[in-house]
Amino acid sequence: MKNFFIKSVATLGIATLGLSSFVGTNNEPNQLSEQEKKEGWTLLFDGKTTNGWHLYNKGKIPTAWIIQNNELYCKPDTFTVEHGDLVTDKEYQNFDLRFEWKITVGGNSGVFFNVVEKESNPTAWSTGPEYQLLDTKHDDYEANFKKRAGCLYGFFPQKNAAVTKPAGEWNESRIKQVNGKIEFYLNGVLTAEQDLTSKDWKDLVAKSNFKYFSTFGKTVKGRIALQDWSKGIAFKNIKIKEL
Repeated sequence: MKNFFIKSVATLGIATLGLSSFVGTNNEPNQLSEQEKKEGWTLLFDGKTTNGWHLYNKGKIPTAWIIQNNELYCKPDTFTVEHGDLVTDKEYQNFDLRFEWKITVGGNSGVFFNVVEKESNPTAWSTGPEYQLLDTKHDDYEANFKKRAGCLYGFFPQKNAAVTKPAGEWNESRIKQVNGKIEFYLNGVLTAEQDLTSKDWKDLVAKSNFKYFSTFGKTVKGRIALQDWSKGIAFKNIKIKEL
C-alpha cells in the first residue's frame, strides 16, 4: 500500500509538472490563447518580425525599430537607418487594442490611432489622437497632468488616477473605439473617455494647437502608430479585436 501511495504521488507530480509546462507555454509573450483566437483577436506583433508595419510615409524600409528579446524596440542610438513612427499596414475603425509597453527613465512616447497617412500630413501625431506614454521622471509628469500616461494627450488629465509602473517595467494599456467613442485604460484603470464625433470634441480641437492640422481628429478610421522615441521605447503583446 505504501509503495502504491508513493507511486501515485510521483505520477501525480509528473502530471502536474506537465500541466505547469503547458500553462507556461500559453503565457509566452506575443501569442494568442485558443480562447482569444475564438473571440477574434489578432496579433499585431509576432515577436520576431515587423510584418504588418511600416514607417510612416516612407514604407517598408530599414528602420530603428528592431526585434530584441521578443520585444518591438525603438533603438535610439542607431544612425544607419531611418527613424520615425511605425504604423500598421491596415486601417482600423471599431476595435479593442491591447498592448504592453516599457519606457526609459524620463521617457516620452505615445500610440496614435485614426492616423491618416498621406504626404500632406507630415507626422502621425498631426493627424491621429494620442494615447500618451510617459515615465514618472519626465518633467511633464508634474508640470502638466494632461500629459501623463493613459491620457488623451493634451486634452484631459486621467479620468481616474492610474499608477504608472517605474521605468523598465511593463505597463498594460488598452484603447477601445466604437463608432468614434473611445475609452483608454492603463493597468486596468479607465483613464479617458471621449466621443470623437461630438461637437465638444470639435470645439476642443479648435481651441488647441492641433487646430493648425486640417485632418487632426476628424476621422474615426485609420492606422495605428507607435511613436519613435529618442531614448528608447519597447512594446510586446500587441493585439487587436475588430468590433
